[in-house]
Amino acid sequence: MALLEVTNLTKHFGGLTAVGDVTLELNEGELVGLIGPNGAGKTTLFNLLTGVYEPSEGTVVLDGTLLNGKNPYTIASLGLSRTFQNIRLFKNMTVLDNVLLGMNNHHKPHTLSALLRLPKFYNSENNLREKAMELLTIFGLETKADHLAKNLPYGQQRRLEIVRALATEPKILFLDEPAAGMNPQETAELTALIRQVKEEFGITIILIEHDMSLVMEVTERIYVLEYGRLIAHGTPDEIKNDKRVIEAYLGGEL
Repeated sequence: MALLEVTNLTKHFGGLTAVGDVTLELNEGELVGLIGPNGAGKTTLFNLLTGVYEPSEGTVVLDGTLLNGKNPYTIASLGLSRTFQNIRLFKNMTVLDNVLLGMNNHHKPHTLSALLRLPKFYNSENNLREKAMELLTIFGLETKADHLAKNLPYGQQRRLEIVRALATEPKILFLDEPAAGMNPQETAELTALIRQVKEEFGITIILIEHDMSLVMEVTERIYVLEYGRLIAHGTPDEIKNDKRVIEAYLGGEL
């Protein structure tokens, strides 16, 4: 059984079908791309999978659990975490506090210990800080722990957003256009970061991205959307030679 099974997923907004009859699956530990022209429905599909939108039809099943009808917070606690096209950090909080917030789903102190400030509460807090610093160290942000998130360079803010998503201990990480707004050097660093996440954490990753060189370099399989419907699925080599995919990109080079 696949880790994530999406069956006949559809979303209508009035008379518009933003996502239509999409069926796909993600297996444990793989890195999958989701591509398509602007307006193809890629982010809408992410929003359906993570509970931002309720499907009009179809089902989403994570590790045997039906996600339909569950809110984003619950879905995140079950193992789906994401980043966004537009960075959504808590910019007036420190880098460390952003990561600690990501850990909140899985590490909540016992209410009585928290209220009475018992030793158990402080031990828990210290353990969380140590784990957060370990994550920051892995991704080269440990020296920025006390900096406000808004003061980080753009590329490091993207990196921090991924670290915060990993702090939720996800089974699947959704990356929504992580290279958006990056220069070539930052994109190269991001490519290495995505590989690092895959190798060190062994989690499943699905990636929306317009930078085709990045997608072709890091993914194992690719799904292609056009007008909210899947038009192709295959390996990077299969996709870049698919005539329908090439046409969807108006003859652009893949």
